[in-house]
Amino acid sequence: MQVIDHNDIARLDLNLLVALDALLTEGSVTKAARRIGVGQPAMSNSLARLREMLGDELFTRSGNTLQPTPRARLLVAPLRAVLHEMHSLLRPGDTLDPAKLTRTFRIAMPDNVEILFMPAFLARLRAEAPGVTIVMRRFERTEALDLIDAGQLDLAVGVFFEGQIHHKRRIVLREGFSCLFNADLLGVRAPISLDDYLRFPHVLTSLNETSHGLVDEILAKLGRKRQVAVTTPLFLTVPFIVKSVPMVTTMVASLAALYARLLGLELSPLPVDVGERQTSMVWHASYNADPAHRWMRNVFFEATRDAN
Repeated sequence: MQVIDHNDIARLDLNLLVALDALLTEGSVTKAARRIGVGQPAMSNSLARLREMLGDELFTRSGNTLQPTPRARLLVAPLRAVLHEMHSLLRPGDTLDPAKLTRTFRIAMPDNVEILFMPAFLARLRAEAPGVTIVMRRFERTEALDLIDAGQLDLAVGVFFEGQIHHKRRIVLREGFSCLFNADLLGVRAPISLDDYLRFPHVLTSLNETSHGLVDEILAKLGRKRQVAVTTPLFLTVPFIVKSVPMVTTMVASLAALYARLLGLELSPLPVDVGERQTSMVWHASYNADPAHRWMRNVFFEATRDAN
């Protein structure tokens, strides 16, 4: 085990770590100063001392914002972990009263997940913690983990295939896929056959602007192909398209069942096996022991149970 140099630590002003975290979060000296309750000159002085201590500029100006240098970006995750551990060490007896909690949580998820889970989640929040505010961020799966690392996002919910050891994860939903279509316009009823499934044009929801999805990969292995006539990044518009146009769409079973019920559409099992999809919530390890963050995560998880 590495020996701690107490003399070296004693020379360190721990308030500088708090200032650095505020600067990394806000990207502005003025906003960072306001965040921790000091004047702008004091924050500017802290930044100067941090630059000298770490031997790096830490931030460069881009318009009205401060952009972290590569060295500063590397400090985000370990810095947050240290600060949260310090908080837990100094205040181990903290108990959370949700009714008195006033905090803003920034959450990102695709619109299909938002449609499924946000009503139940918000209902629980309003009942237990009316002082909590939720700010929804546009979901970009490739950027979500970076936003979590930068402290700009408290929670991301979606399908994630990547991540690092400090990205904590909990699966909230495992499910298969279903077909959705207007039976009167297509002239077929459930269960739809594979031949009929391939005979009609398809609407595909694609977050990465490609017209080739999981279904197409499975069909290719079978030597078959479907016609993707429309792609859209929005799950919300798809059921309204298939209600008005003779097309087929494929989506996760729970969302397809919801739209079928609300819009009077035909729901059918998918005529090809593509397995299941796992939806997870992901957060930074530095928030793992944060009582308010842990409570919020548990409320969201319970809300996903309510919605199913």
